[in-house]
Amino acid sequence: MLRSFLIYLSKAGWAQRLVTNWSIGWKTASRFVAGTQLEDAIKAVKDLNIRGINVTLDHLGEHTTKDEDAQKAAEDIFATLEALGRTGACANVSIKLSQIGLALNEELCAQHLERILSKAREINNFIRIDIEDTPYTDKTIHLYCRMQEKGFQNVGMAVQSYLYRAEEDTRKLLDTGTRIRLVKGAYKEPPDKAFPKKSDVDTNYDLLAKMLIDASHVNKTLLSDDCRVPPIAAIATHDEKRIQFAKQYAASVGLPQTGLEFQMLYGIRRDLQEKLKDEGYPVRVYVPFGTHWYPYLMRRLAERPANIMFFVSNLLRR
Repeated sequence: MLRSFLIYLSKAGWAQRLVTNWSIGWKTASRFVAGTQLEDAIKAVKDLNIRGINVTLDHLGEHTTKDEDAQKAAEDIFATLEALGRTGACANVSIKLSQIGLALNEELCAQHLERILSKAREINNFIRIDIEDTPYTDKTIHLYCRMQEKGFQNVGMAVQSYLYRAEEDTRKLLDTGTRIRLVKGAYKEPPDKAFPKKSDVDTNYDLLAKMLIDASHVNKTLLSDDCRVPPIAAIATHDEKRIQFAKQYAASVGLPQTGLEFQMLYGIRRDLQEKLKDEGYPVRVYVPFGTHWYPYLMRRLAERPANIMFFVSNLLRR
């Protein structure tokens, strides 16, 4: 119930206006968001790289409702890529297609996406297309496949293990050599589309992790030397049981450690990030930034009770 309510709040305009006008709102968000400006994000990248941690940057924003907003979002992604190109950082970029116009006009979105991928290819960087809620799943995968057909290899996808369709989607994507970021899923989906029980989501996650690890092993895909292009298998979770399963299975099939990347969110489980890095695994932190932090914050609160307690404890200190 609480998770559903928080996900509802992530899309509620009245709640966004309320929380973003509270100083406590940004104080809490700043635990999970690197800052509101590109300069803040680049500083976070440098700090993480010094620690031996790779990064994927996400300029926050989604569900744009105007063509000019989609254009502005695409320009912001361009600016992010250019900044990474200047610094030579161990970082790539994640994007949401609804941010660059998917909900407005699929062809407009395709044009923006192609320009973004061309820019990333020009500077030898990689784009991860995030997966959103199910109204966008088919369109997102369709556009991804269109870009593959145009010859773009510097792009990957994400898959959500709480969806019934995830196994079929993963098989199809792996057949084309897709580099996949495996997540559990952070949106509210109806029981006819997603597993209601956490145990079923976890079981499916382990199944999909095996598929990714097998594909990484067969195709011999390792983390690139510049740390920008991940291997096929990107295990994005803070769940230590899922991580342990992936490590054990990868070792059992003989996959080198650089054929498996663990990905985590900025501000969450730094201890686990360091542990995995010290064990020799590539670790990539998903670093969001920008002024559109409210929906992202609500989904982080919905994911873990500890995050809610952090918010409440700060609220009580006001």
